[in-house]
Amino acid sequence: MKPVLALVLTLFIASASGAQDILPESISPPIPEDGEWDLKQFEWEKRLVIVFANSPGDPQFIEQLRLLAERPEALERRDVVVLTDTDPAKDSELRRQFRPRGFMLVLVGKDGIIYLRKPVSWAVRELTRSIDNMPLRQQEIMRDKSLRP
Repeated sequence: MKPVLALVLTLFIASASGAQDILPESISPPIPEDGEWDLKQFEWEKRLVIVFANSPGDPQFIEQLRLLAERPEALERRDVVVLTDTDPAKDSELRRQFRPRGFMLVLVGKDGIIYLRKPVSWAVRELTRSIDNMPLRQQEIMRDKSLRP
């Protein structure tokens, strides 16, 4: 395992739906006791990549997690947290809010706006391009440039 995967600890948050069986323990921090996420806790602090599937064995779901794990440092630089939900029977708050059908990838900005919904897996490169085009991310980039000596 690459040393950079230690950084992934802050990136992946798996729901109680079984995704922890797929993610290595080193990148699968504890989930809330009730298995429900309050998305308000991330507002203005983190961007969310939410990955839905009908089961943890879904090939697209597995592929998406593999793609995300390839470049965790790029996601961390952009304050991304990954949430997963692979149990449609649970009728989680995430499912009620986003209404996925099968596999779905959702990108939510720090401002709570849904910027992207995709029924296919996306590489980190594509995700980071979308994130870098968000207005708040543009402000962050400009601020970071002005802070450099």
